[in-house]
Amino acid sequence: MSVAAADLQILHYPAPQLRRRAEPVEEIDVSVQAVVARMIALMREAKGLGLAAPQVGMPWRMFVTSGGEDHPDRIYINPTLSVVDTDLVLKEEGCLSLPGINVELRRPQAATINALNLAGQPFELTDGDVLARVWQHELDHLDGVLIIDRMSPMDRLATRKILKELEATANGA
Repeated sequence: MSVAAADLQILHYPAPQLRRRAEPVEEIDVSVQAVVARMIALMREAKGLGLAAPQVGMPWRMFVTSGGEDHPDRIYINPTLSVVDTDLVLKEEGCLSLPGINVELRRPQAATINALNLAGQPFELTDGDVLARVWQHELDHLDGVLIIDRMSPMDRLATRKILKELEATANGA
C-alpha cells in the first residue's frame, strides 16, 4: 500500500476507520517505516502515550508507544497480548481520537505482549503498570473498539455532549 505518510493526521471520532478491525502487516517496508515515523511524531506532538495505525487511517495491526523519560519509544507490529494478572484495576484513560473525553475503565493490571519490531524481529515484554494499560488500549483500537464502548452508563451520560460535538464537527456543522 502506497502511503503519503507526511499527510497522516490523528482521526477523531466518529471517523469510520476507527471502527474497522485492522489487518496484519504483511511486509515491513519503507512505507511502514514512514508511517511509523509519522505516528511517533504525531503521538509526541499530542503528548500521547500510544497511537494505533487505525487512528491515522491505516488498516494495519500496528501501534507505537511513548517511552517517556524512562524507556525508548517502541513499535509493535502484529501484536498479541496475554493477561498476566486478572485483577481488574480502575484507572482513568483518555484517547487522542476522542479529545476531551477521560473515563475510568477497569483493565487487568499486568500483561505480556508479543510483537515484531521495525526490523521484523520478534520480542516479548511484560508490564504491570501504565504500559500494560496502554497496550490494552491500543490493541482495542486494532479491533475497532474505543473507550466509549467500555465506559460506564454514568460516563456515557457525562460525555454525551462532547460526543455530539465531535459528531457535529465531523458532519461539517
